[in-house]
Amino acid sequence: MSAFSVYHQDQVRALLDYPGCIEAMRRTMADFSREGCDQPLRTIIPVGSDEKLFALMPGIASSEVGFGAKIISVFEDAETPGRSSHEGVVSLFDSENGALLSIADAHEVTKIRTACASAVATDVLSRPDSRVLTVFGTGTQAESHIKALSLVRPFERVLVWGRSRKTGEAFVSRMCEETGLPVYFTADPAEAAGQADVICTVTNSATPVLFHAWVKPGTHINAVGSSFDGPVEVDNALVVESRYIVDSRRSALVAASEFLAARKAGLIDESHIVAEIGEVILNKKTGRENPNQITFYKSLGHIVQDLAAVAYIHARTGGSEGGIIK
Repeated sequence: MSAFSVYHQDQVRALLDYPGCIEAMRRTMADFSREGCDQPLRTIIPVGSDEKLFALMPGIASSEVGFGAKIISVFEDAETPGRSSHEGVVSLFDSENGALLSIADAHEVTKIRTACASAVATDVLSRPDSRVLTVFGTGTQAESHIKALSLVRPFERVLVWGRSRKTGEAFVSRMCEETGLPVYFTADPAEAAGQADVICTVTNSATPVLFHAWVKPGTHINAVGSSFDGPVEVDNALVVESRYIVDSRRSALVAASEFLAARKAGLIDESHIVAEIGEVILNKKTGRENPNQITFYKSLGHIVQDLAAVAYIHARTGGSEGGIIK
């Protein structure tokens, strides 16, 4: 086996900067929709219970990025201090000769690339005058989404909702310090949603935490927390009344739980998916049609995003800053 680089969590955190990752996500999602390459769906296997999952995400990105896979465990009930509920690796191979180029910590890659993909969607779908961001959730993705989305819109205020006031207040205090933004906790989800121009749902809730009745016209939604058929973060009415855009149409038809719930209820059909975000980036499909429209980006996450993030890291270092394995 040829030499390859290994990027641990702290190295990924240092090298995968948000501005660079946002542009990497913009390019890779455009390439994904332009090239139309058939991609295998992710495989998710319960490990004894629905709270313990093993997932495999293989795929092929552009020839400039490469191909590879993400292999992770998702143990939501993990209680070990300092341990992430998501653990695993992303492997990147060279498209030219098939050589293994690098392996990177999947938790940190996923944390940053997911938020940066939402930032791209926010950039192309939200109103340019958006000034209030609301985040439902107080975990890892809440942190990365605040940091990423603030790079594409000049938010004047960030509202955060979570079930625990103690956890939420500690989180917003840290976000104020780390970002310099005015970040506030609210225990009232309806109030948090009603003031927002952009809303991100990044929870692990199995039932809706966001409802159409709370959302004002012109809002943009990034629905991120649910990545497989089952848990839903928003109600059927919000799906039905929004312009619904996805990262991958094929993935959404089998795993976008909010879409699937509304379809099962007979409220929509497959035509409700108006575009992939890459098609909007390429100007092949229209994103927002008017200022009063609610736009909705369903983020399932795709392996091409992970591969593009690792390729970006590898290109920045020339393979010289990770641990070299021979």
